[in-house]
Amino acid sequence: MKRIVASVSLAALGASALPNAIAQSSDNSKNWSVAATLRGFYDDNTATLPNDSAVPTGYKRGSFGFEFSPSGLWNWSPQEQTTFNLGVLYSLKYYIDKPPFSADHVDQAFTFNAGISHAFSEELKVRVSDSFVIGQEPDMLRAGNSFSTFQRIPGDNIRNYGSVALDWLPTPKFGLSFGYDNSYYDYKQAGVGFQPAGFTDFFGSPVYNIIPSLSGTLDRIENRAHVEGLYQLLPETKVLLGYQFTDYSYTGDELIGGYFDPFLGEVFSPVFSKMRNIREHTVYAGAIHNFLPELTGSIRAGGSYIDYYNDPNTAANWSPYALASLKSAYAKESSVELGFSYDITASDVVGFSNGTFTQNAEAAVVFLNVVHRITPALFANLMFQFQNNLYKGGSFDNVNDQYFLVGLDMEYRFLPNLSAHAGYNYDNLDSSINNRGYDRNRVYIGITASY
Repeated sequence: MKRIVASVSLAALGASALPNAIAQSSDNSKNWSVAATLRGFYDDNTATLPNDSAVPTGYKRGSFGFEFSPSGLWNWSPQEQTTFNLGVLYSLKYYIDKPPFSADHVDQAFTFNAGISHAFSEELKVRVSDSFVIGQEPDMLRAGNSFSTFQRIPGDNIRNYGSVALDWLPTPKFGLSFGYDNSYYDYKQAGVGFQPAGFTDFFGSPVYNIIPSLSGTLDRIENRAHVEGLYQLLPETKVLLGYQFTDYSYTGDELIGGYFDPFLGEVFSPVFSKMRNIREHTVYAGAIHNFLPELTGSIRAGGSYIDYYNDPNTAANWSPYALASLKSAYAKESSVELGFSYDITASDVVGFSNGTFTQNAEAAVVFLNVVHRITPALFANLMFQFQNNLYKGGSFDNVNDQYFLVGLDMEYRFLPNLSAHAGYNYDNLDSSINNRGYDRNRVYIGITASY
């Protein structure tokens, strides 16, 4: 289904949405496909402005526009044990009314996905993949389940996610899974700003708070490695035990907090990007169960030990960890997936106060994705996600943000290679932090052709 909001999957980290119309091509003799989508849309809050925020002079909160998205997909299996795949998607959005804080009327986004899988034997298999994105929407700029920011961000922001996984089955009942993944984030917005702190220095000169950029707060490299053992306890049930190590290294090299005194030319109680660096050790246990041939479920639960090694004022602590999903292909070309995760996540919230600051957030995420074939030519796709962020540290310690995301897409296939679609997306950020919460409504209608 082609829609503004990409679908989320607990099992497919880093997967950016490519048009499914490509994969739906009826010509099975080809190992490649191309497609193009043209649609019109209306977005009533293009800059995701807070509800209580005034629109900057010369701008409008919402805008009509159109989008053109060509794409391509290539799959190749030179031998039975090996599969290659490549996918590219380019999107050009033109807003009739230029979004606030944007340099022009145009958003350009680009997605590139690549992967290779190879089975050395029945017992040993390896998978390598990479997903590269340039974009503005928070849905595109994440590699996992949780959002680090809920805002649309103008400019050529970059997210890259690469992974390597190896599955080894030394005995018919026991297997090991090894994996490594790397996430890279580079946001366009850089440089600090200043805001009156509401007090003066000893000489009566006003003091200013540091206003951080997104580059300062969110530019980072995440390295993650895991090992997991699985045991076939029953014919339909596997139990598992695993360990995961994650390193968050912030690369913005900017001030993200502090008090600036222009009279003295100094910054007091400075906080820099790298002070958010952390190491996370996660241990968990779980199970994978096939309830029915078309219904499978998995759960992993445990705890994470978090070391804030670059911040002497924050002690290491434990945080819950969970990852669960339930999937069903309940009818022809119809499926449902329900999932839940709980883990720490990077955040654009800094909450600087007297030398303390917000390190990250504990994110609880629930999502639902349903694809239903109403008739052989008519399809509906419903997507829902809820994220609760519990911020840790600083002036917003134990403060919550709640984010709701709902998307509905209807597609009618006139021909195997030609379809029309219409949809609606609703975003809502309910925040306990002043001047942050917002609502956003988006509607669209368009047509997709593929070959």
